[in-house]
Amino acid sequence: MEIHNAALNVTQPKGKKKISITTKGPSRKQAIILLLGQHLNSIMSNAGLHVNSINGLLKGIKSTLRAEFIRPTTESIIITTNNVPAPSDLLVIERYIKSIEGIGLNEVAAPRLPQSKSYLKIIGIPYLQPSGLAITSEDIANYLKNSDLFEGTTLAAKPCVIKTSLKSDMAIIWVDIWDSQNGSKAKTLINHSFNFGRYIATFRGTSMNLGVPQCHNCWKWGHTTFSCKVHCSKCQKCGGPYKIKNHRDFA
Repeated sequence: MEIHNAALNVTQPKGKKKISITTKGPSRKQAIILLLGQHLNSIMSNAGLHVNSINGLLKGIKSTLRAEFIRPTTESIIITTNNVPAPSDLLVIERYIKSIEGIGLNEVAAPRLPQSKSYLKIIGIPYLQPSGLAITSEDIANYLKNSDLFEGTTLAAKPCVIKTSLKSDMAIIWVDIWDSQNGSKAKTLINHSFNFGRYIATFRGTSMNLGVPQCHNCWKWGHTTFSCKVHCSKCQKCGGPYKIKNHRDFA
């Protein structure tokens, strides 16, 4: 019996910590509608009337959804509801907002549910391109915009390009996307490879990029370029005491 109890008390080795690639978004009992700023005040001045009108239309289609209140943000209105709106409910809300006097049909975006953010990184792309210039966030954003693999996926922030180390010529690109709360879009991208020029790049899942600064003067981590104490710039390619444009002259 003593041997049996001892076996039960043995601490099992902990497995590898699972990364959390998707943040939990806000409650989905909301409908977000993007609007031009000039219309926000007019809607909010009659918010109670609009809530009642929306609920009347929802009853007309025998929906159990009810609008509770409307609140504004800098570029949208958020209609809080008693449940998660179905596509048919969102359509009713969209038609009503577009019917409000003074609001044009092209000035209202289709209502959407709140989304979460998923965090990915791209590996396998050199930091310096064949032209000798460093790859930029714009290069990555433009490529993803035209990629079939990224179709239907929206960036939640500007991609962040980071040189993996001073002596390495490889980059890590942090990519944040809008996603469902279960990370369904991220799951379709993770471990998928694609051609970036002549290189083969791959999506990987990652935890949220906390924005650890990388100095663009000495290329070390943990401080910004402004606070760098190195008196001369270092080459991104070899670490020599000169800028990368002079690499071929001094290396």
